Amino acid sequence: MNRILQLWLNINLKTRLMSVTTLSVSILMSSLTFWALTTIQKDSISTDTRFCRDLSMLFTYNVVDLIDRNNYKELISFIENIYLSTSSIRYIQVFTSNGDLSVSLPFYNTTLHDLLQLYQNILQIKSQDFLFNIPIIHYSTIFHDSIIDLTIPLIKNGKHLGVLNLGINSNPSILSASKLIQHVSVAIFVSIWLMVIIGAAFNALIITEPIKELLAGLENIALGNFNQKITSSFDGELGDLIISFNEMAERLESYEEKNVEQLTSEKAKLETLVATIADGAILLDTELRLLFVNQIAMKVFHWLNKDLVGTMIFHHLPIHVNEALLPILNGMVRSNCLDNKILQAQEICIDLNYESLKTFRFLLATVVDQNNKVLTGLVITIQDITREAQLNEAKNQFVSNVSHELRTPLCNIGSFLETLIDYDHKLNLKQKMQFLNIAHAETQRLTRLVNDVLDLSRLESEYNYILQPIQIITTISYIIRASQIVASNKNIKIIFEVSSYIKSILAHESSLCQVLSNLISNSLKFTHVGGKIIIRVYPLLFPYSYNINQGISFSTVRLEIIDEGIGIDKNFQKQIFDRFMRIENHVHTLQGTGLGLSIVKNIVEKHNSSISMYSEVGVGTSFWFDLFIVN
Repeated sequence: MNRILQLWLNINLKTRLMSVTTLSVSILMSSLTFWALTTIQKDSISTDTRFCRDLSMLFTYNVVDLIDRNNYKELISFIENIYLSTSSIRYIQVFTSNGDLSVSLPFYNTTLHDLLQLYQNILQIKSQDFLFNIPIIHYSTIFHDSIIDLTIPLIKNGKHLGVLNLGINSNPSILSASKLIQHVSVAIFVSIWLMVIIGAAFNALIITEPIKELLAGLENIALGNFNQKITSSFDGELGDLIISFNEMAERLESYEEKNVEQLTSEKAKLETLVATIADGAILLDTELRLLFVNQIAMKVFHWLNKDLVGTMIFHHLPIHVNEALLPILNGMVRSNCLDNKILQAQEICIDLNYESLKTFRFLLATVVDQNNKVLTGLVITIQDITREAQLNEAKNQFVSNVSHELRTPLCNIGSFLETLIDYDHKLNLKQKMQFLNIAHAETQRLTRLVNDVLDLSRLESEYNYILQPIQIITTISYIIRASQIVASNKNIKIIFEVSSYIKSILAHESSLCQVLSNLISNSLKFTHVGGKIIIRVYPLLFPYSYNINQGISFSTVRLEIIDEGIGIDKNFQKQIFDRFMRIENHVHTLQGTGLGLSIVKNIVEKHNSSISMYSEVGVGTSFWFDLFIVN
């Protein structure tokens, strides 16, 4: 059905209207003929039925008398004579009042009786008290013939004697009339369609074919092929049109021969000029067909060794480039052609990824005939701005890193100073000195961070930190104290577990503080009120490091931060260490730059290690990394 519907939609409107009209007329004429002949046939059937009913009533009178006198021998003889002498009677059957078959000519077996539905008629009559003692007439087709079946109750003096069933052949002309109705209706339907098809074929041969040939010639001339000639000859206006077309084609061909050399020379000069520029250049007509592409543009889109002239530009561009350029190009054509507005050149930047990812600036401008103010084409200039984009991205990353790294110490200083101002009368001297010392330490840390951020590019370069022994317990304890206010506000308990074997480790202290501060800050941000954060520092034991004389020795220590936060979905766990990646956007409304874990990853790698994580949504997250212990 879908295929038929598609074929129907592909037909032009005029042909569809003509087909619907023809179908309606043919159906109407066939229906009227069928109705008229059927009416005549019904009258014939009614007349034949009345005749059979009258005949059966005469026959019944004699049968009732014989049954009433129980003279079955004479009854059988009478029925046999009637059956043999009357060719129109197909069968005669007499049933007793109990529904038993008494006489049957010819004799049929029980299966055939069921087919004739005789018992059903008898039972129906018996159940309905013989339908007020009137005969039942049924017109049916049995034995490949039309038969009038009459079921007549046998009643005498109010006594039910049985049922007489007669099958009388209907008038043969009725069956012939039925076939005639079918044939005439189909013939009328087919004849109407045949006349329409013959008319359409005649029209196609006489008129349509010359017009198609003329249209084909016009299309070739529009494509620049001026040597077209129509050889068919016709009389009248169609013949004059063909002669005028041939004269036009000859003049255009002559004009082309005179001017093609000059046009070719000017085109060669223009192509040479455009080919020498450093940017890519593409020239389009108003239907977005390619007219010219220089070598730079071909290299950008890998169009070398392709025949491009005359083809649509969107057939050769990647999908994302089409989605970006086509709306702008179509808008420029529409504004110039329909709105008579001359738009300014427009600019758009698009990334292309062939051998490597590059960024290009596309400058789109219109070519307008200055005399007629008519749009004649479009120009696309392509500039490689990959280096500019990379420098701009580096600048943006630098600004983001500075903002992110300066925020934490400033917040800590502000929190402790705000506490001193608000609760000055409630704090003792020792607590005030403790807060001031922490603020002073954060100020020193801020100074170190400023110095480090000014040289932030070293995180992405080959620069390596100078690792020195630091007291890990002191460092972590300091960071915990700095985070305690935020933890207290959320009723979060920070637990610090450290092995007694660990004293000093090799690390860059300020960078390690930065790593731990970022991880603890993230845990505080994503842990629910009343939760816990566990910081563990423990040695990693290896089988080969066991010495019987000296006991267990180790060279690596693991730092692990475990929280009871919201967790990270597995779909995002591989991306959390990417720059500017904020998983929290998918699960809540907390804001951030997305640089924290990327900086943590870079700093840990500068310590000749790597950071790992494990997380389950709704359970929590664990981050860990390994550092070397000081022997």
